Amino acid sequence: MADIFHRVSVRNYQDKPVEQDKIEKLLRAAMAAPSATNQQPWEFYVVTDRATIDAMADSSPYSACMKKAPLSIVTCYRTNCNLPEFAEIDLAIATENLWLMADELGLGAVWLGTAPLPDRMEDIGRILNLPSDVKAFAVMSIGYPEGERPQQDRYDQSRVHYI
Repeated sequence: MADIFHRVSVRNYQDKPVEQDKIEKLLRAAMAAPSATNQQPWEFYVVTDRATIDAMADSSPYSACMKKAPLSIVTCYRTNCNLPEFAEIDLAIATENLWLMADELGLGAVWLGTAPLPDRMEDIGRILNLPSDVKAFAVMSIGYPEGERPQQDRYDQSRVHYI
């Protein structure tokens, strides 16, 4: 069972590829997510090509860590789904599932924001040559972490309101 109190953002990776069976487990976890009207608007682009990962890393000032990652999974959504206004919510849940599974498998990952920023979405779409009805949602940089660090305790009682 994935431990949400262990998952952290990992930006430094060992020089070691991620095994295919672990990639499939990541994708299965992502696709286990609930979605509005069970529309499952997701598409996943598994990227191991170094030149493509580096191009995506150059598309945002916050994505340099990808240059050390052996794997990126780009979570995308189809715009021609039942409820397109909920597609990004559906993808947020799927992406979080993927991230939790990465931690469960001993991998490290970081969510590199793409949506809702049109320029980043278009850049990733162009790099991956996405069909016009598929939009990039997030880029997950994934690999075996270099070192370990504890998760911060972010619980703040002052943000809890009982009515």
